[in-house]
Amino acid sequence: MPALKLTDDLGRTLLFPHPPQRVVSLVPSDTYSVVALGAGDRLVGRTTWCEHGDAPTVGGTKDVDVEAVLALAPQLVIANQEENTRTALEALAARAPVLVSLPRRVEQGVAHLARLARILGIESTPVARELIRRGYQIAEGGEPRRRAFVPIWMDPLMTINADTFGSDVLAHAGVANAFGDRLRLYPLAADLGKSSPQDAGGRDVRYPRVTLAEVTARGADLIVLPDEPHAFSEADEALLHAALPTSRVVRVSGKDLFWYGAWTIDAVPRLHAQLLEPA
Repeated sequence: MPALKLTDDLGRTLLFPHPPQRVVSLVPSDTYSVVALGAGDRLVGRTTWCEHGDAPTVGGTKDVDVEAVLALAPQLVIANQEENTRTALEALAARAPVLVSLPRRVEQGVAHLARLARILGIESTPVARELIRRGYQIAEGGEPRRRAFVPIWMDPLMTINADTFGSDVLAHAGVANAFGDRLRLYPLAADLGKSSPQDAGGRDVRYPRVTLAEVTARGADLIVLPDEPHAFSEADEALLHAALPTSRVVRVSGKDLFWYGAWTIDAVPRLHAQLLEPA
């Protein structure tokens, strides 16, 4: 089998002379994808946040134990630009093949799943072929029929814009993002309309901090409350519902919104049923 040469989402070239047999996943959704593709037996390491597989853990997503990873002699380390720290990834990349992803669209998440299958040399197996086929069917999407406000934090109140994976998952489930066009402004006072914005200086502008007045002004049919990264209390829910009193509040799995790859394939129809079908 010829060597496989490809680029990751950082544009770095990776060369795999043979399909990796020893894999460390530093991303819970990627750990799930490896298992779903039928290659769970190749996982020799995962994070403490990973819920699938039974490989030893090597720290959390933000505090990866680099030496513990390297001690496992990985032939592939799967990472994510947002979930893992740059320092850890650079240290690992100096001594092991590290595939870094950053999907912001459902189709990019499915393409990443297909890329994993190619790297592992299992793209032709019945399990992988069927999973990827279903993924590309989901990625075709449809027209949004509802409009939602999706908070991800309370103090300060934060949401997501259209350039996030979670927003695109909603769109594929038939729900438009009320803050899709809203950029995060710097400093915080600018986001809250109390000062003029400054140059973002290359910082992430996809997670705006908003006021309840802005939420009311934007309007929405739904308030979608994921159970992560923030655990919204009943008091939080009441406060948000007061800003949008005619909207329906729906609590959903954060994994369904933010886990890319294999998980999304079942998450999109699940969210469609939760958010669009009658309660």
